[in-house]
Amino acid sequence: MKEKIKSSMRFYLLATKLKQVIRTGWDDTHWNIRGRRESVAEHVYGCLILAISLDSNFDLNLNVDKVLKMLAIHEIGEVIIGDITPHDGITPEEKMEMEHRAMIEVIGEVIKKEELKRLLFEFDEQKTKEARFAHLCDKLEADIQSKVYQDTNCHHSLEEQKNNVTFKNPRVQAIIKSGAEDAFTVWYEMDKDIYKDDMLFKQILDYIKENSLDI
Repeated sequence: MKEKIKSSMRFYLLATKLKQVIRTGWDDTHWNIRGRRESVAEHVYGCLILAISLDSNFDLNLNVDKVLKMLAIHEIGEVIIGDITPHDGITPEEKMEMEHRAMIEVIGEVIKKEELKRLLFEFDEQKTKEARFAHLCDKLEADIQSKVYQDTNCHHSLEEQKNNVTFKNPRVQAIIKSGAEDAFTVWYEMDKDIYKDDMLFKQILDYIKENSLDI
């Protein structure tokens, strides 16, 4: 009993350090958000609420309990390696290898460790409908947060972002040269193809583009 309690508390205490890890995408060297920046734990909570919200309104035919467990643990590796963005010079393959090692370290020796590992790997492989849905929730939650920042005047103008690594990305530069006037429009253009094969998520992305999220 004592060893089970010890491993449970170790997992809990390590995983909840995400409350102290700020989302790198909003920091001074990426998008330099005005005011308070969200933590990774807040992003995870947003993903969970988004999944519950969609499941409550649409007939998704999913094992939502499985989706929620995936989303609850999908960022735990960032306790150890931090929040790495696509603009940080690390390949997706390198990032995934780092994340998997870190996730396994955080999970530790809980009795259901193999189940948790399978869920993490399933999430990354995106071969099941639950994993694909969870992945889209993860991506869309970030787009929603970008729009919330835009609508609450937390995004700086693009003119003020010129020294940031995201701004210097060639694809971001191409989007800006094509006429993007604000940060969310850049996010929208960068991410819209992620949802091209899923009508629900595509429509939600278009909805948040066309409507204020300042409520």
